[in-house]
Amino acid sequence: MAVSLSASKSIAYITTCSNSTTDPLPSSSLFKSLKLPRFWPWQKVKMGPLTVSPMGFGTWAWGNQLLWGYQDSMDSELQRTFNLAVENGINLFDTADSYGTGKLNGQSEKLLGQFIREFPGDKQVKNDIVIATKFAAYPWRLTPGQFVNACKSSLERMQLEQIGIGQLHWSTANYAPLQERALWDGLVAMYEKGLVRAVGVSNYGPKQLLKIHKYLDDRGVPLRSAQVQFSLLSMGSDQMEIKNICDSLGIRVIAYSPLGLGMLTGKYTPSNLPPGPRALLFRQILPGLEPLLISLREIARRRQKTIPQVAINWCICKGTIPIPGVKSVKQAEENLGALGWQLTSDEFLQLENAALDSPQKMIQNVFQTK
Repeated sequence: MAVSLSASKSIAYITTCSNSTTDPLPSSSLFKSLKLPRFWPWQKVKMGPLTVSPMGFGTWAWGNQLLWGYQDSMDSELQRTFNLAVENGINLFDTADSYGTGKLNGQSEKLLGQFIREFPGDKQVKNDIVIATKFAAYPWRLTPGQFVNACKSSLERMQLEQIGIGQLHWSTANYAPLQERALWDGLVAMYEKGLVRAVGVSNYGPKQLLKIHKYLDDRGVPLRSAQVQFSLLSMGSDQMEIKNICDSLGIRVIAYSPLGLGMLTGKYTPSNLPPGPRALLFRQILPGLEPLLISLREIARRRQKTIPQVAINWCICKGTIPIPGVKSVKQAEENLGALGWQLTSDEFLQLENAALDSPQKMIQNVFQTK
């Protein structure tokens, strides 16, 4: 059901939310005993030739020591996390050739490839896994051939024959416009060579998104996805314009940071900050999020969900494919609880109004163009 709503303070655009608080599936406590799916087959999302789960998982933390404290000892837990996700119907995993710090550059891709090979389940389930990886617009990638080689390196790291979605990680239009065209031609080439099944972009603002869509379309290459920072903390005019453009052109929005790097989990306060560099950002933004966090707690309590589950469900209701990051079985189990139910239209509007009432918003990614 599609419902368009307008409110004095809201720019709500509801795509899948219901008018009832009744969940379409039994509560999460019954899933294990009854072995019911987290979502029904008709709730899967088409992305050109691909069929993906309504939520994917992000793997930025897999190999990132600086921000997420990755250590090799975490690999077995990450593999259990991956297996749990796939067993519960998640088949979209987002990564990048730049994920991993220092000598661990590309570690996220390596681990994903390893986990796919070692997945103990059904072969068809394994074959249905879609990897969406992003190729960095490094300054030394100046030709289409160099960008194609980046794709081939990712395939080698993952030991795959083909990538599901090959994405340009960011646009160079703001600082190296001449490089941009070579990167676009690289996307065309990797698609034509069959190295990727679909093409996407990341961190593209409205103007550049329209430009690359036309450029690719003129060359017979469909733009299937646009990955942007999108959450109750990131619903400014640019993000909404990107969403509207994507809807009109048949491009799927992949929402990264749907939990605002953890600010929408309810786990942190100004006096209880996460370790590492995130603490600086949290200290600046958290004090201004009280109206939103109160609404999230209210709805979570009423629906017997958790705050992260409510925040992720809002992204799904908005018509995006959220990709919350996971690095533990516990996180995966909680995120899976965002599936199988829907916010009501009243709850949806309550959250958007609370977000607009909150004086602080997420800082926009500096890599996103206009």
